[in-house]
Amino acid sequence: MSPPGRGSVGAWSVMKRVAILGAGGMGTALAMLFARTARSVHLWARDPDQAREIAASRKNTKHLPDAVLPENVIVTPNACDATGGVDLIVVAIPSAYLRSTLNEQAERIPMGIPMLSVVKGIENETFARPSQIIEATLGPRAVSILSGPSHAEELAKGLPASVVVAGPDADLCVKIRDTLSQETFRVYSNDDAIGVELAGALKNLLGIAAGICDGLEFGDNAKASLLTRGLVEISRFGVAHGARPSTFYGLAGIGDMVTTCFSPFGRNRAVGEKVGRGQALDEVLAGMVNVAEGVPTTRSVYEQSQRLGIEMPITEELHKILFEAKPPRDAVTDLMVRVPKDEAYP
Repeated sequence: MSPPGRGSVGAWSVMKRVAILGAGGMGTALAMLFARTARSVHLWARDPDQAREIAASRKNTKHLPDAVLPENVIVTPNACDATGGVDLIVVAIPSAYLRSTLNEQAERIPMGIPMLSVVKGIENETFARPSQIIEATLGPRAVSILSGPSHAEELAKGLPASVVVAGPDADLCVKIRDTLSQETFRVYSNDDAIGVELAGALKNLLGIAAGICDGLEFGDNAKASLLTRGLVEISRFGVAHGARPSTFYGLAGIGDMVTTCFSPFGRNRAVGEKVGRGQALDEVLAGMVNVAEGVPTTRSVYEQSQRLGIEMPITEELHKILFEAKPPRDAVTDLMVRVPKDEAYP
């Protein structure tokens, strides 16, 4: 008999016990997805009050108020209880808090258990990717990355989505792919872990830039041009760090970019739209419940591109808007009047 939620898709060997670190929107949505095939899912919430509330109500009212958690999702504020004896640990902690949180919980997380990162961002000080931070804080282990167009709000509703899993351990990627694949959630595998991880972080820059275009009411032509050239720009950056350009034109790149730049759920696009309308960045961020990963990532990518001499004019202007108080209209004008050149990919 096929596991719950599989229908006629096929029978695979699935991971039966899964722990998820982070009870935000994505962590909660993934708990619901894994619960369809795994025997038990442990959802770790750092805040004991939040854990008690979710456990009692079966709802994460702060992040996904309309979603109801299945009974086989166990919510706990104790990382040791969450991760003991599991087959897989999923990390769904915002990149800005990833290292400090994992350092704090390191003694409670068993060594050697494989991990899956759904974190999208880059650490400012070190330019470390989330998978590198996981290994640095929790010790050597197999780490895979899941990325692609996957807003938590839609996943929790059971709407169809496709994503990609990548990592150096091909067997682990296949196990994750087969565990998560179901009628409404299709998972592809990819061996370009660097590209998938960087694409997931870098598309958030384009989300902010797209939102600025919306806030300025520049129309479809301007937004389409921005995203097309922006995709070339982040692909160029990825290639300089060992990624394949083709990855940026797959689910982790252009796929995730589309949802980020057009969806009403896109946090980064929402930040950009408010900035484009003249609101100060600090004020925008202060009013948010969730984290807009693209803001710190813009700083990281800009600084890295300057160090390595990678041409990224859109990122440079975005950095000036967010951190140097440059008026958005002036930034767009400066992009438009650059010296004409041949179109190049990447």
